[in-house]
Amino acid sequence: MTDSKDLLERKAQATPRGVGVMCNFFAERAKNAELWDSEGRRYIDFAGGIGVLNTGHLHDKVQRAVAEQLNKFSHTCYQVVPYESYIRVAEKINAHAPGDFAKKTAFFTTGAEAVENAIKIARAATGRSGVIAFGGGFHGRTMMGMALTGKVAPYKIGFGPFPAEVFHAAFPNALYGVSIEDSIASIEKLFKCDIEPSRVAAIIYEPVQGEGGFYTAPAEWVAAIRKLCDAHGILMIADEVQAGFARTGKFFASEHYGVAPDLITTAKSLAGGFPLSAVVGRADVMDAPAPGGLGGTYAGSPLALAAADAVIDAIEEEKLLERAERLGAALKEKLTAMKKVVPQIADVRGPGAMVAVEFNKADGSGPDADFAKKVQAHALANGLILLTCGVNYNVVRFLFPLTIEDAIFAEALSKLEAALIA
Repeated sequence: MTDSKDLLERKAQATPRGVGVMCNFFAERAKNAELWDSEGRRYIDFAGGIGVLNTGHLHDKVQRAVAEQLNKFSHTCYQVVPYESYIRVAEKINAHAPGDFAKKTAFFTTGAEAVENAIKIARAATGRSGVIAFGGGFHGRTMMGMALTGKVAPYKIGFGPFPAEVFHAAFPNALYGVSIEDSIASIEKLFKCDIEPSRVAAIIYEPVQGEGGFYTAPAEWVAAIRKLCDAHGILMIADEVQAGFARTGKFFASEHYGVAPDLITTAKSLAGGFPLSAVVGRADVMDAPAPGGLGGTYAGSPLALAAADAVIDAIEEEKLLERAERLGAALKEKLTAMKKVVPQIADVRGPGAMVAVEFNKADGSGPDADFAKKVQAHALANGLILLTCGVNYNVVRFLFPLTIEDAIFAEALSKLEAALIA
């Protein structure tokens, strides 16, 4: 076993403080929803590498698929020497993506890279430059990703100026008194005060905001955004980097709505822990960039594509959409029942297994980030890894593997209850 204290000292000397790290221990091995540190301690993982492990740590299908690919070749760069797996996985994603129109998919490496390329594609397709995003949204740590992100700390502090022609509107949030009408009015105000709609290439939103607090976009609002985009020739981009691949009880979160985006970005659980992202969308829009305009040295890694192929099969064969609904319902039922003894619980929400609990001060005076931090710390000390989020840092989100064993899930809920009442 490796001593954590020694590793922490080496980490402080070798790596920058800007790479913030939550845990003071180091992973040694993991399987499905369980993780063991370098000193042999066991944890139940309800963080999933920030939503990357919907199919768990080292799913058997994923492990086998990557091992088989590694015995063939690890890299050629798809733009130099292509391979069939890129096409096969693109076909599967095209078939699952919502919308009654022809679709195409391009692969990249990270979620931020997918977002960057979605904006490139939208600008190429429309000949316009402006982009509208929303307060509380998170779209990555690149310069364009930060420009689109509607949360300053810790993502944007000290890194400006950011790319121009990016504007932010209000995201609907009933808990904070922002109605659907307020949100649409804020977009109309942008059209009057900041940029005419004929210069807007795209409106980008998260069907369920991730870092912003797991707030779900209302169906009526998504329909209104679709109508507004159609009226002005604007492309609609759904950022599903965190919400996609079965997390919400649908393959894509956008399937919950009666309208389809023009482009969807995805990453995280797409490849079960291997770096892969994608943009899927209308074929004519995806074809707008000229040859060479899209790609990347590692974009569409054959190892990651092998993993993604196995992930898609696992979601279908193991009925993970239904399991997401069942586990999410059980968690929400547990949290709702805890309201009787935990007055800080202000809201329990989320589609499928994309669940969050928000805490306000017991006297109702505002968000309670300290309570969220206390719950997280108590859980971690007792072997349950949780993540916080939200503009006010007062939300705990749950990103457990959808493949988690029932007994482990029940154990985790007991640990959560203990953390809430501690």
